[in-house]
Amino acid sequence: MNVEFRGRIAQWRRAAADRRAANATANLNRQPSFPGRWVSAIALICGPALILTGILLRARFHFFFPDQLAAYTRHPALITAAYTCFACGIILLWPAVMTLAQRIMATSPLWGLWGGCLVIVGLFTRTFQFGTDHLAFHLTDSLGLQSMINGIDDYYVAWRDTRWHPFRTLSGPAFFGWIVLAVGAYRSGALGLGRSVALGFMSMLALGTLKGTQIPQSVIAACCLCAVFVPMGVSLLRSGPPPSRRAVFWIVVLIGGHILGTVYGPRG
Repeated sequence: MNVEFRGRIAQWRRAAADRRAANATANLNRQPSFPGRWVSAIALICGPALILTGILLRARFHFFFPDQLAAYTRHPALITAAYTCFACGIILLWPAVMTLAQRIMATSPLWGLWGGCLVIVGLFTRTFQFGTDHLAFHLTDSLGLQSMINGIDDYYVAWRDTRWHPFRTLSGPAFFGWIVLAVGAYRSGALGLGRSVALGFMSMLALGTLKGTQIPQSVIAACCLCAVFVPMGVSLLRSGPPPSRRAVFWIVVLIGGHILGTVYGPRG
């Protein structure tokens, strides 16, 4: 019995090693065609780091909306920074997820296609939720804490009773999309078993208006995402030459134009 079990384990390990070797060969010297190596690498590194930063900044406050609004009234700068970091990290994840999906598609096209699409749709849903968070915080300044608690409570009831809304319908991919992507990453050989399981933990991340940090689920999910994506980003940065002087020049011009537009542009 033990001999047979060990034989099956050895066979499973050889099959996993063969899948990883086949995927590595298929992706050899293959750079992300869109959005490119540098954007993809920066997104892989900064996206998870910003999400983890936002989660940790608001970790000391209870995750549900009355406590989040109360925390905002006492620490507006801290809560604003936490939610902004989280939202920026979510936005940066789409190039990161696309990069992993392209690697998966090299050997498992359907798993890469469906996993990548489902996760990216889920990211759009989370971005929509951030819009309601942002509005709620600003209305708290003018309407008061208790009025906003009552208002968000009514909003949850109305959202629950809504028969159809695109972002209500697409809430599911925000959770199970990560499972599909993780299974695809393992089956294709793009990731090993440990990192694939870690990627699947992103399905534990809470979704909803003014949902803060759930301990320990949110922290585990963000740390696992960092463990998967950050090494990929570093490896991608090292896989090619640095940006040209022309590219650096235009990056500086775009950043400078954005800063000037933010400072001197029309308000409202």
